[in-house]
Amino acid sequence: MLYPVDNEIRQVKSLDGIWRFKKENRMEEGFEEKWYEKPLSNFIDMPVPASYNDITTDKELRDHVGWVWYETDAVIPRAWTKDQRIAIRFGSVTQHAVVYLNGEEIARHKGGFLPFEADITDKVHEGKNRLTVAVSNLLDWSCIPSGEYKFVKDWLYPEGHWEQDYFFDFFNYSGIHRPVRLYTTPLSYVSDVTVKTTIEGTDGIVSYEIETAGASSEQPVHVVIRDEQGEVVAHGEGQKGKIIINDAHLWEPGAAYLYQFDITYGENSAENTDHYTLPFGVRTIEVTEKEFKINGKRFYFKGFGKHEDSDIRGKGLDQVLNVRDAELLKWIGANSFRTSHYPYSEEMMQLADRQGFVIIDEVPAVGMNLFIPNAPDVFTPERVNEKTLEHHKTVLRELYQRDKNHPCVVMWSVTNEPHSSEESARTYFTEVVKQIRSLDDTRPVTGVMCVDVQEDKISQLFDVVCINRYFAWYLQTGKIETIYPMMKKDLEDWHAKYHKPVIVTEYGADTIAGMHKLPEVIFSEEYQVSYLEENNRAIDSCDFVAGEHIWAFADFMTSFGLRRIDGNKKGIFTRQRQPKAAAFAIRKRWLEK
Repeated sequence: MLYPVDNEIRQVKSLDGIWRFKKENRMEEGFEEKWYEKPLSNFIDMPVPASYNDITTDKELRDHVGWVWYETDAVIPRAWTKDQRIAIRFGSVTQHAVVYLNGEEIARHKGGFLPFEADITDKVHEGKNRLTVAVSNLLDWSCIPSGEYKFVKDWLYPEGHWEQDYFFDFFNYSGIHRPVRLYTTPLSYVSDVTVKTTIEGTDGIVSYEIETAGASSEQPVHVVIRDEQGEVVAHGEGQKGKIIINDAHLWEPGAAYLYQFDITYGENSAENTDHYTLPFGVRTIEVTEKEFKINGKRFYFKGFGKHEDSDIRGKGLDQVLNVRDAELLKWIGANSFRTSHYPYSEEMMQLADRQGFVIIDEVPAVGMNLFIPNAPDVFTPERVNEKTLEHHKTVLRELYQRDKNHPCVVMWSVTNEPHSSEESARTYFTEVVKQIRSLDDTRPVTGVMCVDVQEDKISQLFDVVCINRYFAWYLQTGKIETIYPMMKKDLEDWHAKYHKPVIVTEYGADTIAGMHKLPEVIFSEEYQVSYLEENNRAIDSCDFVAGEHIWAFADFMTSFGLRRIDGNKKGIFTRQRQPKAAAFAIRKRWLEK
């Protein structure tokens, strides 16, 4: 699914802004009463894009389980109704969406972090059209992320209410989280582009495949590659081919270079000609027993696990926040991050392409672990099952389709912290990995593990071993002296078992900004500094470690409970993106490393 572009042929119109919004008072009330058939009544204002949870002062809305309804007017210009295809595209709706246009259902989507669209050419008229979107935050075992919801009716809740349980450590924000756009194409149009690159000597080799759709498939396809100055450096003909860029500028971490893959479908003078431009970079990826290589050179991941999360907006797209995060990543000396634990916005991926950040791109397969003593198995017919697997594969396919051309994406992560000690987990993830490898033969695949190395049954499926470790936090709490020997031995055991490079994708300690203790104690800024130093000392002693991603970039919101006080506080930066003491220590390390 191509990102909408605005040019001399295609036009894009944003529907972002203030929408009409209404919460259901009982489950599926809006569907029963057919709220989509007429304008919403008794609504409140709600911004799009944004999570709805933290916008108002209503506790019931913040904690709502079930469906809410959005509505706006989609105004179609008269010129758009003449010999053009019109589509509507949602960047993401979390977690489920049913979309109506003038009372007619036009789309539904399961999964909260990837785009979907609908062709509405024959369903709109010029002027105002009523757009209604039903949005649900419900999670069950057929979803990724996974969860359970139930209706509770007892003496405390005589009228009954719905409860949602989930097994991941971030707040289940919901809403229309990313841009909503109308866009046009000619009736015959470019529907997809796939670009893959290799390097031969100093030349960049660009293999491409272009898909077209619509009224005619007989039109010619012309391809031009332009450099960053707009000069033509290569060209090709046809929907599939190979193009050589002589003396190519490579896309390098921290030194990004983007070419423009410029497609014309049809003759320039023809009325139904389409034009689409795709930014791309020339780079290669290689994995050895001890190293991760980009363009033939060893690359060491320095960075974070992070979240799309901020005050008031929740998980709603905020371009200001994206740029601020990028500036902080550069300031601290980071070169990479993981999209923990779901695909981030396309706008963030584009920013990473331009600024040279390296990304481990992760699907939202989190919550496949109950994290309780003597927990029952998770990979069973009652929990993570064939329906989960089917949806997991769908999300992988959608993620690949969206992000396949981003040079910043160097590895796919298919899961975070599953209960990988189960034999059924191996069967499940064999199918998952087979799916992503069938889609992409250019990028390595990983999954992030939390079990003991002796118990793990799935990391042999991956190209790189990724582990999350919290010695002296969840284990041996407060005992800083245990970190180095435990981490060093653990790293050595993982490498000895799988003979693959290891990335520590999470290690961190909750820290209350402004809390100081000497000697250090847990939750103090001094403890966070010492904690990271001891982990890093162990990491530095192992030449097969290919990177370190601290958990987490910034504090973020979680579900409420005694274990979390206003969210997870493992951030090196506060939720407002201000540094804790550890930020200066890590900056010194990474700028020197």
